[in-house]
Amino acid sequence: MSKATIILLALIMGLGLGIVLDTRVHILTEIADIVGTLWLNGLRMTVVPLVVALLVTGIAQTAAAARAGRLALRAVVTMMVILWASATMAAFVTPALLASFPMPAEAGNALKSALSTAPATGEVTPFSDFIRAIVPTNPINAAANDAILPLIVFTMAFAFAILRLPEEKRKLIGGVFEALGDAMLIVINWVLAIAPIGVFALAYVVGAKAGAAALGALAHYVVIVSATGSVVWMSAIGLAVLGARRSPLAFFRASIPAQAVAISTQSSLVSLPAMLRGVTSLGVPAATADLVLPVAVAIFRATGPAMNMAVAIYVAHWMGVELSPWALAAGVAAAATTTLGAVSLPGTVSFVTSIAPISLAMGVPVEPLALLIAVETFPDIMRTLGNVTMDMAVTATISERSEDDTASIA
Repeated sequence: MSKATIILLALIMGLGLGIVLDTRVHILTEIADIVGTLWLNGLRMTVVPLVVALLVTGIAQTAAAARAGRLALRAVVTMMVILWASATMAAFVTPALLASFPMPAEAGNALKSALSTAPATGEVTPFSDFIRAIVPTNPINAAANDAILPLIVFTMAFAFAILRLPEEKRKLIGGVFEALGDAMLIVINWVLAIAPIGVFALAYVVGAKAGAAALGALAHYVVIVSATGSVVWMSAIGLAVLGARRSPLAFFRASIPAQAVAISTQSSLVSLPAMLRGVTSLGVPAATADLVLPVAVAIFRATGPAMNMAVAIYVAHWMGVELSPWALAAGVAAAATTTLGAVSLPGTVSFVTSIAPISLAMGVPVEPLALLIAVETFPDIMRTLGNVTMDMAVTATISERSEDDTASIA
């Protein structure tokens, strides 16, 4: 039985037991609350150092890929544009979905009261203060206060400065941050080893305080976040038509084997051989496919910014946090940049390291993430499906545009 399945079962058992016992057994609710909070704090303590380490190494990997030649540079630029477009799309689509299909009021109120320990955040910041705060005066202080967006700005400046160093020093500093990231991942894996206990405890508290309404709310969450990801999946087909000049039917047929692997394994890396066969059947030269697709698997997750942003917006809706335009802008920036560091991580790890920074940047409580990680198995199917389809669409588009450039020069 996979770890994700065990965590999901712990969620169901915790909710069920909490609903049955209600809050009448006060001591059990209190103990579960303490255990769940300790587990959540264990996850939170790794977020800042891991985000810094992975962002530095992610930028280094992206720069290395771009230096591989003109074709690779074009692929990297295209991927970066799509990542920002993905995050921006979610900032508009997710609120629209929630307005059209809102969480039942009873469920929302019950869940909000069940997580009443979450801090009150989400104050509307004036635009001038938002702009001033982007560049930190003290990056250490920004890290201590969970000021994620200023920390990201500093980290990106630092990472690009490292790229300008002589090769020996660049490798030395890069190795330090790579080791830091690896160490933090070990800590996270330790924390996730007891995830069934932490999720069970938190789910028990929610079940005791919110009752059966919690089940409907979690199902609603899965639908909304997956629907946001489906926009990226459909956009991939549109890119294949407009950018790669392939018919939608031909592209869909070519992508079916890779999509089947993606759905069954939830792994872009495992889907790579099927993706290579699929783009080759579309007429993409093997040399182009062999370069662009591995780069896509290494640094590109098209659904990441959109679905991560959707989770943060959903939590804000859940907790009644008003999101200003500046908070959404901060979320878009955090979603588009932190994706670079999350691409090679398992789903349960990337859920924490990618969404917590976005939530913190937007002023949204991170406490609900500890519950939502248990149902990530279902949205993760759409994540992988959209990623694999977009990888193939980008590869076909880069190939088509490169042929156009060659023809124009000739």
